[in-house]
Amino acid sequence: MPIQTIGILSPGDMGQAIAAVLNQHGLKTIAALDDRSERTRQLAAAANIQDVGSLRQLVIESDVVLSVLVPAVATQAAKQVAEAIADVGKPILYVDCNAIAPQKVINIGHLIESVGGTFVDASIIGPPPRVPNRTRIYTSGKQANQLQQLRDRGLDVRVIGDEIGQASGLKMSYAALTKGLTAIGTELLIAAHRLGLDKELWDEISNSQPELASILTRSIPTMTPKAHRWVGEMEEIAETFKELGLTEQIFYGAADVYRLVKETSLGKETPEKSNRDRPLDEIITILSNEASDT
Repeated sequence: MPIQTIGILSPGDMGQAIAAVLNQHGLKTIAALDDRSERTRQLAAAANIQDVGSLRQLVIESDVVLSVLVPAVATQAAKQVAEAIADVGKPILYVDCNAIAPQKVINIGHLIESVGGTFVDASIIGPPPRVPNRTRIYTSGKQANQLQQLRDRGLDVRVIGDEIGQASGLKMSYAALTKGLTAIGTELLIAAHRLGLDKELWDEISNSQPELASILTRSIPTMTPKAHRWVGEMEEIAETFKELGLTEQIFYGAADVYRLVKETSLGKETPEKSNRDRPLDEIITILSNEASDT
């Protein structure tokens, strides 16, 4: 099936960037923006995403729907699309790109297929694809090869297997390392600040763990406006690990760290308005002063 029109659920920071790349490479992207926020509408307009109003109309006009949402709403969005597929009678390809546990994505796949749709599991690793060769989209499922068309449209799409859950499992494992490490680093730097040991700890990290110092300097400033999204992602990782007979407590703890950050002034910023040049020590001071577990 040739892919010409792609529905985006939803044009937030990541979805908007994906759509912009696809538009630049000759595809049409659309979104259902009825009842969406002004920020979402502005992001969609900036990426030349066309507003078709309703989810039903999005299903009618799309060849593929890419679901790029916060984990908490992934299942509900799939249910709404499934209802539209059943209503319209169109066997659309639905691609779940959300950071959710493999078992949850398997359930979503069954839901979409039960109404005649086709389904692909996908996971996005890397930042929004505004810079080439920094973002990978891993896919799995019997229909995953259909997404290979997008390799010629600016996206690095990689098929890793024919089972639903493989792509999501890879995302859970990778994010457990990267975002788990960022959570640990954030909390320990706040602890050092409250102990009055900022300089001493950072000097030691910089001297004995320069690679780690570089990672934290890069990852924490970009994390703060995304912390609200990462709460759910850590919880999905926790459930994944629990299902595998491993401890889930590490990642529920990481979720707690991001829950603290999202309530601060830095956590309330949007990615496009966040000051990415703000020094790490200033970020930690703000988080230390504003973050509370009460």
